[in-house]
Amino acid sequence: MEKTTIQINFETLERLKSLKNSKRQSYDELLNNLINNCEEESLNEEEINEIQKGLEDVKKGKVYPIEVVARELGIALK
Repeated sequence: MEKTTIQINFETLERLKSLKNSKRQSYDELLNNLINNCEEESLNEEEINEIQKGLEDVKKGKVYPIEVVARELGIALK
């Protein structure tokens, strides 16, 4: 594997260290895990539209507190 050096702030290095799963985990593994997680968590256009619709419903008062829904359905909340 070809290697390279990157310059980062000391604070960034400390943050990266805190994200390691183990002391033996390489920074390459850590960075690849972070990149993969970012790619997996990206929202598609349909998901974004559903979130926007939900926010509009909240603004219009088209939502009900969980307590009201539970009471109407006869569900006891803990």
